[in-house]
Amino acid sequence: MMKGALLTENTTASSPEQTAAEAAYAQALAEERAYVAKLYTRLDEARAETEDKLKKVRKTKSSGSHQNRSERDAYATHYEDRLAALNAVDHRLVFGRLDNDDATTRYIGRIGLATADHERLLIDWRAPEAGTFYQATAFDRQGVRRRRHLMLERRTVTGIEDDVLDSSMLEEAGTLHGEGALLAALNRKRTGRMGDIVATIQAEQDKIIRADLPGVRVVQGGPGTGKTAVALHRAAYLLYSFRERLNNAGVLVVGPSASFMWYIERVLPSLGETGVVMTSLATLYPGLRAVAEKDPEVARLKGDLRMVKAINRAVRDRQKQLEKTKIVTVDTTDLELTPQMVQRAREKARATGKPHNEARETFVKVLLKELGEQLNTKLDEAAGRQVDRPHIEDDVRESMDVRRALNLAWMPLSPETLVRSLFSKRNYLDSALKDFTAQERDRLFRPADAPFTEADVPLLDEAAELLGDFAKVTGAAAAARAAAEHKANLENARKALENVHYELEDRGVEGVVTAEQIALYNETGAQRMTAAQAAQSDRTWAYGHVVVDEAQELSPMQWRLLFRRCPLKSFTIVGDIAQASSAAASSSWKEALGPFVGDRFSLDTLTVNYRTPAQISDAAVAVARAAGQDISAPRAVREGDWAPFITRVQEAELLPKVVEAVTEEVERSAGGLIGVIAAPSNYADVARAVAQAHRGNTGTSQTALENQILVLTPWEAKGLEFDVVIIVEPSELVQAANGSIGDLYVSMTRPTQRLHLIGAGDFPEGLTL
Repeated sequence: MMKGALLTENTTASSPEQTAAEAAYAQALAEERAYVAKLYTRLDEARAETEDKLKKVRKTKSSGSHQNRSERDAYATHYEDRLAALNAVDHRLVFGRLDNDDATTRYIGRIGLATADHERLLIDWRAPEAGTFYQATAFDRQGVRRRRHLMLERRTVTGIEDDVLDSSMLEEAGTLHGEGALLAALNRKRTGRMGDIVATIQAEQDKIIRADLPGVRVVQGGPGTGKTAVALHRAAYLLYSFRERLNNAGVLVVGPSASFMWYIERVLPSLGETGVVMTSLATLYPGLRAVAEKDPEVARLKGDLRMVKAINRAVRDRQKQLEKTKIVTVDTTDLELTPQMVQRAREKARATGKPHNEARETFVKVLLKELGEQLNTKLDEAAGRQVDRPHIEDDVRESMDVRRALNLAWMPLSPETLVRSLFSKRNYLDSALKDFTAQERDRLFRPADAPFTEADVPLLDEAAELLGDFAKVTGAAAAARAAAEHKANLENARKALENVHYELEDRGVEGVVTAEQIALYNETGAQRMTAAQAAQSDRTWAYGHVVVDEAQELSPMQWRLLFRRCPLKSFTIVGDIAQASSAAASSSWKEALGPFVGDRFSLDTLTVNYRTPAQISDAAVAVARAAGQDISAPRAVREGDWAPFITRVQEAELLPKVVEAVTEEVERSAGGLIGVIAAPSNYADVARAVAQAHRGNTGTSQTALENQILVLTPWEAKGLEFDVVIIVEPSELVQAANGSIGDLYVSMTRPTQRLHLIGAGDFPEGLTL
């Protein structure tokens, strides 16, 4: 493959050949600018047309039948989604061009665009015919003569670069070598938000991105290999290629932390997708924002699959047996509630196989019947004759004594109540966690008012599965009405779509609107939800595909939760086993996934480090290997200009030296992103010192992540990248991870330019001091 192009227009000619090349380049640049201007004109027209259609639909009165309203809402939902997609791709709309053997030219961009009479102007990067942009090589041209990269700043073409695959094209015009689209992207300053790599996807990445939907696909790769980018681009590709299937069920993207989700949240919209559910491990359970689990050993214990039996026992412990007969009063009549009666009712309720809260209906029904018969007999004896009393069970139900007794025997429970009491009440803890040692139970014991942690999220989900719908016993009537209304809306939406889809197709409009989306849009309430919002608020939602990033950190219980979210077991899992630092993490993908899919998963490996310069990457690998870690070192595409800066100081000088390094880098990096990474033990002191010195320009994971300087823990820094990283007290990162080198290794591989390690304590082996 021959490179050819200029990335700037400021080149001084020194020979006739170079002058000819410059002239050819200038002409090509002018032609590309003209075509790109045409694309943006069409983008603006498409926006205006969509906005106009949306306004007209919104003005339509919501009269007539439910089906008419559903048709109106179908159009509104479609136009809203289309407008969101058009608005999200304004920056660098087009990035590539293919010149083919058949004399055709195709432009590749973030979305597809066509003229009003359906002439294709721009091909979506996910379309099959765009695949050759990433896959063609000089050895396998796949019908491509030349691949052109277009570099844009906003709407202006600032440079072009050609990959000439057909050598005969070199005779057509002079060419000059440029920096390369990939290297230009790698050297660009970080912004604090992850950018897409759609213009620079490499062949090994594209193969994974375009792999088929079914099955569990694991993408293993060291730091900087583009695992996250590949996962997000794969999500966008799957939504494009399997839209009808995935639009109904949705795609879930799970990351390790809130800072990571903030970092990646703009990528999918820039790729033409706006409806994906994105969540961190702390927010997987609807309505809960869990805090970090500070004790690694507690996190390990809660992540153990022994917790499955423990939660099951905890639920059964709430289905209590009477120790002796209890007297309950209905009006003025005393009745006997015996242990045998409760035992029979409990057995019948459990035999239904229903969750706790739903099986309670059977338990209550059986006892109300027996107590009603007992009451009827006593009243007949008092009356001296038999009397028909059709509402006697209602009389029993209204007795405060009976209600209290039945609640004590089989209390309706929420998952939060169950898990909170499990760890705060010694009798429940010892009974449910019989498979744990006394020391382990002591470690898990906590106050009742302790906040829920990330390690609690899978336990809450497990409890919710076993308890069932709390509304069944606390708001059954309202829940039934809502379910009936939703069912009716769904049916109306399906009928409406039969008409709407044909009309949209006749107009040449792409995209699919689902019945579920329309039903949710059409339902009355304080706020209408999109399908993505509905999925995020519904714990039982079954997703069509799940993407898991930094997956090496997940505990077995977290994996169990995720596989429950996707019964079809369609997963893209990305991570690096060598980077695992969680105490609950597995030591191999086989160990992590075996309990759920056996060996039925495929494994792809990314081998090139696009982020970290070789000098820094080599230092990180040396530290990991010196600690006995088996690290596969991906090949770095850049050598880098700076070896790691290693500074040993006295303890009193630590914070001033950190502030000094930050100040120097603010001046040197000219707007580049700076990450300051500190262990939890000294994080607060570091954050305070840096924020005081750079007030208004410093953020944390809790505040102002868009600032130039971010102070983070190693966990919060996972998956992120910075121009410059300053690691404070490297030895404490190792101590905080119970001696594991993983957090330090991950932190050392975050920078794209420079790395500082500053400490007063011992430095890890493998560093050249």
